[in-house]
Formats: sequence, C-alpha cells, structure tokens
Amino acid sequence: MAKSGSLVFVRYRDHVLFHRAGAHTQAPQTRECVGWLVYEALDYIIVTWDRDANPPTLKGGDPKASGLVVLRSDILELKRLV
Repeated sequence: MAKSGSLVFVRYRDHVLFHRAGAHTQAPQTRECVGWLVYEALDYIIVTWDRDANPPTLKGGDPKASGLVVLRSDILELKRLV
C-alpha cells in the first residue's frame, strides 16, 4: 500500500447513529475521505485531512491534527493519490 505521509483516497462504510427513527430503515453509509496516511496497522489505518504545516515539535506529533481511524474491514477502496 502507500507509505506513511502519502496523500490517499479512502472510501469506507461508516456506522450510523439514529435517534427516534425506524431502526429497520437504517443502514451503514458509504463515506469518502482524502488525506495523508499517518499509520497502517493490520486492522486499521489513520488518515489526517488537516495537519500542522511545520515540522513536529520536540514532543512529536500534532496535537491539533484532525482525521479518521478507519477499520480495514470497513474500507471499500484505498488508493494512493500522489
């Protein structure tokens, strides 16, 4: 797959939270995300779509990053863009 830091496209199935709605009419939704691959594990990936443009601090990481942790079992498509 893509190496860490690569720009990726992810299509995945997402859980749906419902409230005061017919339970039998609900189903997982297909969602899409474009971002930077941060980490790949055997059962999940981490993608950020907003991150610090500067190098990490001495403590490492980006405490203001935004993104997703997606289970591999929910990924429908994952491809490297750049």
